[in-house]
Amino acid sequence: MPRPEETDPIVVEVVRNGFVESVHRGRVAVTGPDGALLSSVGAEFAPMYPRSASKPLQAVGMLRAGLVLDGAPLALVCASHSGEPFHVDGVRAILAGAGLDESALQTPADWPLDDAAREAVIRAGQHRQPVFMNCSGKHAGMLATTVATGGDVATYRDPDHPTQLAILRTIDDLAHEQATALAVDGCGAPLFAISLYALARAFGSLAVASDGAERQVAEAIRANPPYTSGSTRDELALHRAIPGLVGKAGAEAVYAVGLPDGRGVALKITDGNPRARAVLMAAVLQRLGYAHPTLDEQVSAPVLGHGERVGEIRPVREALSGIGA
Repeated sequence: MPRPEETDPIVVEVVRNGFVESVHRGRVAVTGPDGALLSSVGAEFAPMYPRSASKPLQAVGMLRAGLVLDGAPLALVCASHSGEPFHVDGVRAILAGAGLDESALQTPADWPLDDAAREAVIRAGQHRQPVFMNCSGKHAGMLATTVATGGDVATYRDPDHPTQLAILRTIDDLAHEQATALAVDGCGAPLFAISLYALARAFGSLAVASDGAERQVAEAIRANPPYTSGSTRDELALHRAIPGLVGKAGAEAVYAVGLPDGRGVALKITDGNPRARAVLMAAVLQRLGYAHPTLDEQVSAPVLGHGERVGEIRPVREALSGIGA
């Protein structure tokens, strides 16, 4: 019996000088305001790791457990940030507010994701640091939650730690699905698998939340999208293009957005290649009726030859014919 990743259709192709050079399989789930599945491509019910796309849901769990944050600092807790100075300063401020410093972080030492920020750090003679790692905002939030609830700071990443159990309960609640397959994420925090359908449903409900921790998180991301990604990222461009959208990408080419009308969209590029992620999301949003120059730009990423555009990374439109139909 074929595995789900073997049956996902080809959704994106890489074209060089008119020749299809590579292809990417993928899956998509679109949910309605009531959480029902409206349309899909590929194995939308197969378990998968949402990776950093789950960070807004994790932030809701932290707030429910006792974290007191709002605005830009809360958006940073939801972030896979670029390590720009305002991100790093924000992480340090969250830790200081909890009476901690960056020595409490258990993220791996890393360079900033942003090219300019990384070059500035290297030119300044600095080295890889845990605070530069893109998940340090999430970890600062976990630490601040642990301090607020009187927990053991040294073991905050333990899957059985009260902070992590509160996050897991929240993911189960928002996804309306029991998370499974405990793993360790790249940053060292616990990671669980849910279906793409469940991820889309969770983001749809987050986008239209009228109160509580869900609304806090959604408003923080909408008001401060550079803090949730970075000043040059495709996620930031999408937030600015579609007012009211709440979105988050993750490693292995996962991407989820909640739309202002309560619909949710989640996708995964099967081979995990990030170059196809924004292309597919732009194509899906166009199928759902959205029009904006940013979507036109993202739906056709350039393929370069000697620094000039000689092709494109583009969606396979036929594979998406059932989306929004």
